[in-house]
Amino acid sequence: MVRKGEASASLYGEPRKFDPKFRGPIHNRHCTDIVCCVIFIVVILGYIALGVVAWVHGDPRKVIYPTDSYGQFCGQKDTPNENKTILFYFNILKCASPVVLINLQCPTTQLCVSKCPDRFVTYIDVQASYRYKPDQWNYFKQFCKPGFNSPRKSVAQVLRDEDCPSMIIPSRPFLKRCFPDFSTKNGVLTVANQTTFKDGRGKTRNVTDLREAANGINNVLDARSIGVKIFEDYAISWYWILIGLFIAMVVSLLFLVLLRFTAGVLFWIFIFGVIGIIGYGIWHCYWEYDHLKGIPGSDLTVYDIGFQTDFRVYLQLRQTWLAFMILLCGVEVIIILMLIFLRNRIRIAIALLKEGSRAIGYIMSTLFYPIVTFILIAICISYWAVTAVFLATSGEPVYKVMANQTLCKYANLTCDPETFNTTNVTKLCPGAQCTFAFYGGESLYHKYIFILQLANAFVFLWLVNFAIALGQCTLAGAFASYYWASRKPADIPLWPLFSSFGRAIRYHTGSLAFGALILAIVQLIRVILEYLDHKLKGTQNSFTRFLLCCLKCCFWCLEKFLKFINRNAYIMIAIYGKNFCTSAKEAFFLLMRNVVRVAVLDKVTDFLLFLGKILVAGGVGVLAFFFFTQKIPVIAQEAPALNYYWVPLLTVIIGSYLVAHGFFSVYAMCVDTLFLCFCEDLERNDGSTAKPYFMSASLHRILGKKELSPKKAVG
Repeated sequence: MVRKGEASASLYGEPRKFDPKFRGPIHNRHCTDIVCCVIFIVVILGYIALGVVAWVHGDPRKVIYPTDSYGQFCGQKDTPNENKTILFYFNILKCASPVVLINLQCPTTQLCVSKCPDRFVTYIDVQASYRYKPDQWNYFKQFCKPGFNSPRKSVAQVLRDEDCPSMIIPSRPFLKRCFPDFSTKNGVLTVANQTTFKDGRGKTRNVTDLREAANGINNVLDARSIGVKIFEDYAISWYWILIGLFIAMVVSLLFLVLLRFTAGVLFWIFIFGVIGIIGYGIWHCYWEYDHLKGIPGSDLTVYDIGFQTDFRVYLQLRQTWLAFMILLCGVEVIIILMLIFLRNRIRIAIALLKEGSRAIGYIMSTLFYPIVTFILIAICISYWAVTAVFLATSGEPVYKVMANQTLCKYANLTCDPETFNTTNVTKLCPGAQCTFAFYGGESLYHKYIFILQLANAFVFLWLVNFAIALGQCTLAGAFASYYWASRKPADIPLWPLFSSFGRAIRYHTGSLAFGALILAIVQLIRVILEYLDHKLKGTQNSFTRFLLCCLKCCFWCLEKFLKFINRNAYIMIAIYGKNFCTSAKEAFFLLMRNVVRVAVLDKVTDFLLFLGKILVAGGVGVLAFFFFTQKIPVIAQEAPALNYYWVPLLTVIIGSYLVAHGFFSVYAMCVDTLFLCFCEDLERNDGSTAKPYFMSASLHRILGKKELSPKKAVG
């Protein structure tokens, strides 16, 4: 009969045998996954070449500055538009067309001007009076096409060729574009104190038509407007944000120091705090339930009142508070039962946390390694963003036919603005214009811009995952050096973090790149699925939506699984120096042979660290909220005036969480490494004089392992 332990061992691999020469991370290593290392270096060189090509062809000014109908920048130096920094729309009423949202371009001539018009004037009035009012004509012609100075030309021809606008209206610049100068008078929308205006084509229009047209453009520019305000908020509050992040760093370090000495106390404070909060919730629900007794209408049921949009109605019912009280009682009972049955596992988790604190205390430099990872990821993000912008702005101006008539067969076709008026398009589609649409081209480079953007995103994901993998392998090597030291800290190698980093770079770049490549492929597929889901969001095909939802769920699970496998594979690489596949297999089998410990210890540790992150982010966030809303009297005058106080507030909260995550990720990596080393220790050794354990005395006591050898175990 096969024993249960033997069956488990055969299914998940054989436990390691005792090796008298093994004393921690192996120093005599060889390069692993050389082919992947070479491919990785070639891809990096290609990525640099892609950035250079994009830099040569791209021009970020195409994103920053508005572009007129001739594809020229407004305000560009050494051009006729150098002093014309604002974009003017000939007929802003056309901007209410759906074409604006489809093509992100208003179907009317657009010119760069030095200032926006400040009066109501029609071309008909100007032409009729240009002989005895030359000043009015000189003012109006600055909003006509450059070089046009023919007031004798018939009005019909001028409006057909769009030499001049049919009208100008009082406007003001907004995001470097002329918009009607709206105001309200006694609750009525006006422009320059007028509610109506002449459109220059024989009609009197209401200013609400201008509002609809302006909204057509604003739908495109709203995001940019909010972005400008957010940028302003960051510009005046950045140093306070840095102060908040510094406070988060100090609190995170303090929390880690406290964990070293009072991990158990902190854990039980958290647990009893949760129990106390839920208990208060139960009492409050009972108080509300009892307080509503006898009040007319409070004994009605939810079924009696039906669905109500105002959810405060339900809070007037006794049944609602009774349901809340029962729910909270159930949660309270579940938590208490879990604490009773998992008390020994919790003690083990606390012991691992204390052991991790002790290891970090001996290797304090590991706490600041996340800064290296952050710098590497910041470089990757910056390079990807700059390359993406330059790729997006590559090419020459492309012009398309813009027509209000939806039946115009030439609409959205490319055109040449120099020869457009000689074609029959204007005859078949009256009012059609050949206007600038976007930047592109017909060359091989321009045809594959989208593919290059995908390549840019893929290599970016690969490099980010490599930076994370390098950090995990480096930290694992340092903490493994601590665990496998017979006498702690005397036998811990000198500069364990730098030694581990050198080993990872010199010998295992290929293995780390291999693991990062697998993860990057899955992440790219997820990005593509999200893109397809966004594009097909309006489709009525239920099967397509269901299939996409299933694929997104499957690849999300696959990514989580790969991250778990990669993390433990990097630990095994740091210890034994084997290639990625072998290390992943051995780590997986080792974890499966200790699956109960993995499930309980890992999750309890994650829970503790998550509570710490919430404590840091929440505490600093509350402090930032009171500061930015000027509710701290002592320093209320120091708080900056903001457009959106939530901009720096959210930045501080998210930044504090990330700072805490950076420090606690070192702690989590330490605990995971010590746990794998502990499992290896149990399989390699038996605690005898010939095969002594390397675990500390505190782990011995918690896990019930008797030290049978005379080796000193310093706890």
